[in-house]
This record gives sequence, structure tokens and C-alpha cells, in this order.
Amino acid sequence: MILLLAVVAGLAAGFIRASIAGRRLAVPTLSATWLVLVGFLPQWLAFFFPPVRERISGAIASAGLVSSQILLLLFVWLNRRQPGFWALGLGLGLNLLVIALNGGWMPISPETLQRMYPGRPADSWVLGQRLGASKDVIMAVADTRLAWLADRFVLPSWSPYQVAFSLGDVIIAVGAFLLTWSLGGNKGGQHDTQRI
Repeated sequence: MILLLAVVAGLAAGFIRASIAGRRLAVPTLSATWLVLVGFLPQWLAFFFPPVRERISGAIASAGLVSSQILLLLFVWLNRRQPGFWALGLGLGLNLLVIALNGGWMPISPETLQRMYPGRPADSWVLGQRLGASKDVIMAVADTRLAWLADRFVLPSWSPYQVAFSLGDVIIAVGAFLLTWSLGGNKGGQHDTQRI
């Protein structure tokens, strides 16, 4: 959710920036873009595509999450000179670190879940259990390695869509904003671009 908001805000800011300067948006030429699709595919199959999600084991889903993060990090490394990619890489790296140190899942605490779902009884969350079909596993803060990197932030209570996100997700969103914002300011000198 915050990634989508960052991309929309970045595109809007980039469009305004380009319009003020009398330029068109300049899309950077990225290397190995196929890695984004290949990297996202394991997550999509394991967590968003019901025919596969319901048939694979937790171990396979976890391996898919970790491999997905590694492939996306490779894509970022190959494009590290592009605007915002340093933040994308840092955010992905932090997420991969906390996932790898906590059994291949993104930890989420009962306290965070209670803030997301205040009407649900606090004792209804089972420690060690996967949160639905998501990438999260419910863990006590005391048992979580690098708990400050876990899914611990939530949207305001007035938001119609409740979701938890991590510090890594916030940094990824910053990177996505910087990348999309930069589309309106490139004069064609520093990076290879395609005008749209």
C-alpha cells in the first residue's frame, strides 16, 4: 500500500516537475528488467494466486519469499546508478535480513495486530502461526530477531485498508518516490533515458 502511494505521488511530482521545466517525462533505461518479473513471480504464486497458494507448503512459500528478495536485490544492484535505487536496495536488504533471521518469514507481533484489528481479542493471535496466507508469521517481540525491522507500523485507524509494514518497506517507498520523481527532471545527460 505505501509502495503504491509512493509511486503515485512520485509520478505526480515528476509530471509537475517536467511540466514546469517544459520537458516530457524521461524513463530511465534499466538493465535486466526481466529480473523484476522473475523476482516477483515466487511471491505472487505463494501469497496472491489461490490455486498455488493453497497447495504449497509453508517451507516452499518461505523459500519463494527469500528467493524473490534476492532476485529483486540483484536487479537493484545492476541498476544502482539510477535515482532512488540506493534506497530500494537498502529497503530490500533490510527486509531480507529480518526475514532470513526469523525462519524465512516476516515477523509481526500480536501488539501490531491488535492495533490493526482493535476489535479482535488480544489472545486470538497464536504465536508461531502464519498470518493467514500472508508472508507474515506471528512472533512475540522478545522472540523476534531484529524486531525493529519487522512489520510493526500500521496505517492510521481512519484508513479503510489496514496493513502492517516495516522500516524496509518505508525505505523502499522512498526509493520508489525518488525514482518516479526523477522522471521529470532528467535532461538526458547523466542517465540513459527514453522520452515519453
